[in-house]
This record gives sequence, C-alpha cells and structure tokens, in this order.
Amino acid sequence: MATGAPDVLAPARLGPITLRNRTIKAATFEAATPDAVVTDDLIEYHRKPALGGVGMTTVAYCAVAPEGRTEYGQVWMREEAVPGLRRLTDAIHDTGAAVSAQIGHAGPVANARSNGSRALSPIRFFSPLGMKFAKRATASDIDGVVAAHANAARLAVEAGFDAVEIHLGHGYFISSFLSPLFNRRHDEYGGSLSNRAKIARAAVQAVRKSVGNRIAVTAKITMTDGIRGGINVEESLQTAKWLQEDGGLDALELTAGSSLVNPMYLFHGEVPIRELGKAFPKPIGWGVRLGGRSFFRHYPYRDAYLLDDARKFRAELDLPLILLGGITGGETMDLAMAEGFEFVAMGRALLADPDLVNRVAADRATHSRCTHCNQCMATIFSRTHCVLT
Repeated sequence: MATGAPDVLAPARLGPITLRNRTIKAATFEAATPDAVVTDDLIEYHRKPALGGVGMTTVAYCAVAPEGRTEYGQVWMREEAVPGLRRLTDAIHDTGAAVSAQIGHAGPVANARSNGSRALSPIRFFSPLGMKFAKRATASDIDGVVAAHANAARLAVEAGFDAVEIHLGHGYFISSFLSPLFNRRHDEYGGSLSNRAKIARAAVQAVRKSVGNRIAVTAKITMTDGIRGGINVEESLQTAKWLQEDGGLDALELTAGSSLVNPMYLFHGEVPIRELGKAFPKPIGWGVRLGGRSFFRHYPYRDAYLLDDARKFRAELDLPLILLGGITGGETMDLAMAEGFEFVAMGRALLADPDLVNRVAADRATHSRCTHCNQCMATIFSRTHCVLT
C-alpha cells in the first residue's frame, strides 16, 4: 500500500452513507428473477459477497420501466416489487454491508419481443436482440424515461437501499444518446455533445431531487466504446465534468464498451463463442456461432485493464471515482488507492470468490481464482455463476 494512500479495507464515506470498506460488488446480471420480482436465489446471490466482506453490493438490473428491461425476467421498479426488495436489503444489512440498486433503461439493448413492448432508441433501427424495429424516442418518451428514473430512485429509498447507481453506459438508453454512432438526430437531443448529454444530466438531477441526501447517488459511465465513431474518452470526460458541475452525484464508476457494438471491451480475456452461441436464442445463437468473432472481439486480459483511460478522468475530476476492470486482489486494490481512486468495483473476481475481500484482509497477497475465461458471460441468460466453482 502506497504511503499516504487510503486503506481500501478501512471505512469510507460515500455521500451521506459510510461503507465498511472501499470495495463494491459491481452490477452484473443475476438471472435470478424469472417473474421480475425478488427471489430467494437473488438474495443469496448478493448475500455471498456481502458475507465475504464487500463494503457494498449492487443489484442489477433494476429497470425504471417495463420496456426498459433487457428481457422479461428482470426486476423493474414498481410498488409490487418493493416488499421483495425490502427483504433483500434487510438480508444484506444483516451482514454489515450496504446495498445499491442499479437503475436504468435498456433502450436499444432491450429485447422488445421478450418484454412485449417496443424498445426505445435515438433513431429507428432494426434490433437483432428482439428481431424488431426499435422506436425513435419522442420528446414525450424521453421525459417519461427521466421521470421513471426519479420514481425508481424513490422506490429504492422505500425498499431500504443505501444507494442507487444510474446506468449511463454500455449502449443503454442514456448511453445511446451520448453515442455519435447511434445518435444521429437533428433535434435538441442530437448533434453537439451538449445536446447528446442532456438526458444524462436530466436523469441524474431528477434522481437527486427525488432522493435528496437520504441515500447515495452514483452513476456508471462509459469512458469509451473502444471503436471508431463511438463514445470516446474526450467526450465522455466532458460529460463527466458537466455531471460534476451539476452536483447530483456522490461518485462515478468508470466502465467501457457497448453491449450493442463492442461488449468484450468491458470484459477482456477469452471469448467463449461456443458457449455464447448455445446461450442466445435462435436465430441470434446461429449468428454468434457463425460470425461471433467479429462482434465479440478479443482483448487480452491484464489486471486493472481500464486504468490507463481511468487515469485521464482522475487527473481532471474532483468527484470520487470507482475503478472497475481487472481488480483481482490486494495488489490491484492497493494500486487503485495509490492512483487516487476512492473505491474499487469487482464483478468476475467476486463471482469466482465471493469471500475475496475477507481473504485479502487476512492476506494482502490474495488473488482471485478467476481465470478470465468469461464462460460466466453465457450464464447470464439462465443463472449467473462461475463455471469453475
């Protein structure tokens, strides 16, 4: 641990709340809510890393509207879901950990066929996910999505969550408007970055107004899609500066890649084409088997693989930042602290080793057993798990 750097395992403030340490279980699809409400399976999924020592676990994915789900079997925020969510938050609090709800609208990433409603997008285009055309969002649709974020945050407070994470990344609704690749509009929401960033800024402000300082408000933002014509670091950093100036966020989690055009840029490591081909429904699965290598591009894995881009955000922002991507043990946790990040977020490492944080506390040299085979990616359509454990 670098001299003067905070101890990743010491308590830390996140807006109005205090976490027992600076580690966060990142939002990762659980595939544990077949009827779009909380199950015992979902609770156990989050209890494991909570018992394993994380400061906070993040429930994904809590859609702000029924058409905003990536597929039917996901929680969407409405009164009917609150009792189950309260049962979940109570269970996590019993372990001493905090719990956050990732709220967002999938937009063009939503499976319209599964949800029984049209996906929303900056422009009309044919979505292979639902084999239907996505609808060009009207001004009324946009206002509705922003209002739905505020309502979802209100319900999160009612359900006992300590924080909400607003999803501004991965090609979802708000991210798709930020992307010059997908947003080819010529109205007040298209063209300049200031126009494309309007929905992100409005959603964050609406959420903050809804919850006040009762819970922490964070957001996950794509630093870069990793492809030509997509979101790039320079524009994303400017958006982050505006969000910081607006004052609605307590922290920003830095991510990368796009579910629609470059998903492996988030993950890095092996590309399990055969497993993904089997997991996707027909005819998408056939397409994955035949041409998946061009879509699921290979990026060699290394620890802290998003650090180079994240440093650019750290250099120009005062807002607390959460480093994601290849945080695999005590060494990378301490590296993040030494680089000036306030928190670390982990996905696959905790899927392989839910007790990783407790083991790091006992031995700083501890490293996750995750091999970055990424076969867990294919399990998010059935029941998310590490295939090695």
